[in-house]
Amino acid sequence: MRVRRPRGAGRAHRAHIPRPAIVLLSWLPGLAAVLGLVLCADGVGHRSARHGPSVEARAATRHTAPKPHIVPRSAWLDPLSRHAQPPPRYDDEVVAVFVHHTDSPNGYDCADVPRIIRYLYAGQTGARNWDDIGYNFLVDRCGTIYEGRAGGVDRAVTGAHTQGFNHRTAGIAAIGTFTAGIPVPKAMTDAIAALAAWKLGLAGVDPRTEAHLVSSNSLSRYPSGTAATLPALAAHKDAYMTSCPGEALSSRLPEIRRQAARLQGRAP
Repeated sequence: MRVRRPRGAGRAHRAHIPRPAIVLLSWLPGLAAVLGLVLCADGVGHRSARHGPSVEARAATRHTAPKPHIVPRSAWLDPLSRHAQPPPRYDDEVVAVFVHHTDSPNGYDCADVPRIIRYLYAGQTGARNWDDIGYNFLVDRCGTIYEGRAGGVDRAVTGAHTQGFNHRTAGIAAIGTFTAGIPVPKAMTDAIAALAAWKLGLAGVDPRTEAHLVSSNSLSRYPSGTAATLPALAAHKDAYMTSCPGEALSSRLPEIRRQAARLQGRAP
């Protein structure tokens, strides 16, 4: 049996809802849609799109190289010879490497290298009054890599190795003198290539390419503030008026660049 609703019952029911509320309710679907667009634009709806590839995905495309064994500072710097120094300074990443030589004798026993580095440290912090050894890393003729400047080998420590271009770079010093005609040990060049491949690979840099840097000191080859394009794996003399790292080691840099690129898994 159909029940008839009393006349006016529908109007009485609607009368209990104020008109502004009815208008507001009618807007809710549209507000929800607009809110959804705002959330998506802000990255909430598609967070991965805003933040880009994951760390794992970036690492997979950066051609990273294995980290070589690096002997820590504690192997050559004893507490008695430690110089008071301020906290390390850091950059965001390392996009170029400068190769140096220490301009010291070549006929050393590799077991004596910690003592040799300690002498280099004493000379730079003493006679030159630097706050630490300038090089980020040092490599001996046996291919052993040593941590130089303090701050952590995995981090972009600002060194004091290349006038005007210490920021966003790392300095690798070959222990010895490698002027024209001096043999450069293969173990040494292999270690430099491995170290450069790993360090530049952290920033996705191909060792065979160029780096865009800005000079911070007019004593370099470029006036302060000048944008310079230099090899990503460069000789000290590319940025400063010097013959360092010597003609013999400089001539090996193209080979070292190619070897470092292979260690990063890059195509020839």
